[in-house]
Amino acid sequence: MSLAPVLFAVAGGSALLAAVLPRLLHDKPFSLPMTFLGVGVLLGAVPGLPDVQPLAHSTITKHVTEIVVIIALMGAGLALDRPVGWRRWATTWRLILIVMPVCIALTALAGVLIGGLPLAAAILLGAVLAPTDPVLAGDVQVGEPAGDEEAEDEVRFALTSEAGLNDGAAFPAVHLAVALATGAGLSLATLGSWALEDVLWRGGVGLLVGLAVGKGLGRLFFRARLRVLRLADDVEGFTALAVTFLAYGVAELLHGYGFVAVFVAAVAIKSHERSHDAHVVAHGFVEQVERMLTAWLLLLLGAAMADGLLKPLTWELVGVAVLLVVVIRPVVGVLSLAGTSAGRWERRVIGIYGVRGIGSLYYLAFALDHGPFPGRELWAVVGFTVALSVVLHGITATPVVARLDAARRRKMATTDHDDLGRVNI
Repeated sequence: MSLAPVLFAVAGGSALLAAVLPRLLHDKPFSLPMTFLGVGVLLGAVPGLPDVQPLAHSTITKHVTEIVVIIALMGAGLALDRPVGWRRWATTWRLILIVMPVCIALTALAGVLIGGLPLAAAILLGAVLAPTDPVLAGDVQVGEPAGDEEAEDEVRFALTSEAGLNDGAAFPAVHLAVALATGAGLSLATLGSWALEDVLWRGGVGLLVGLAVGKGLGRLFFRARLRVLRLADDVEGFTALAVTFLAYGVAELLHGYGFVAVFVAAVAIKSHERSHDAHVVAHGFVEQVERMLTAWLLLLLGAAMADGLLKPLTWELVGVAVLLVVVIRPVVGVLSLAGTSAGRWERRVIGIYGVRGIGSLYYLAFALDHGPFPGRELWAVVGFTVALSVVLHGITATPVVARLDAARRRKMATTDHDDLGRVNI
């Protein structure tokens, strides 16, 4: 029997499930990613299927995960209704500037002391697993654009904006790990070169390209003098993909961080007309594409896990993964948000739900293409961590967020505040 019909059937069936399952699971403690990961494990146990190990298909893995992440970043940027500001985004800045670097450092330390990894591999592991994923954290993120910043509660806003920014912000640590793995010593010269090129230049280029593309196309789409150029009037969802690929491509050509450029471009476009229906249509289109691609990726990840991806996994590496998901991220997240507008329970939810996912798979595939790392062991621990996060967060997210929303409504009923998103719980 030819393999092609099987692949088409699986792709079509999974796409159909991706459309149907959100309706069935929206109020249940069982997420869409959990479903597809489980189905992938079952498929991986079927004899005769082709090898889907990421190490055997590193280039395809890198580019497919890359596409899914940048599409998700566009969706995250379009979903946010709150204007950018130091105070308005105070929670986000702490998650990016405090939580992520501390989590990278502590995970790297655990990787060396507990997992027995070389320093470069441990730093890479910390960088790969640090970002909150914009793809798999949908249950605790902002929904479709509403055009009303007051409608965004602090938990959903913080996790969405964090996921939008830290996929790019973790890249310098990946480059540092690659530099160390390729022979550069941990010296002042290495750190200076890394800071100038991988932090300042690449980050600055990503930011500027995102602003230029977002502001320029936003002005064109919404305010062009020629009617034919005001694409927002026709509300074409696929224009969001055009902005995504343009911002990403230009930033990468200029050796900047394309992830940063895509998210910034989305936020910049949103700033032109916050309540326009075009944002709802574009976000809906992007979300549908993202959901379909994510379903396929999780099927492949589950199949790879069933086919031996986890064989090199040791109990020490399992300990590192559990420590990150259950202890490091929650504790660092909660402590770093002390003194913000988020209430006690909101801080706990934000700290706990740093979901690991597709971004981690991309970063690892990228790094293994650029430096000598223990690939089999790293794929095993990263695959296990993503699966652990998908299951643990998938089971608990729906009831926890529902309880938080109910508490917020009760709080609002007993106060004179009109701002639902700023009520401390």
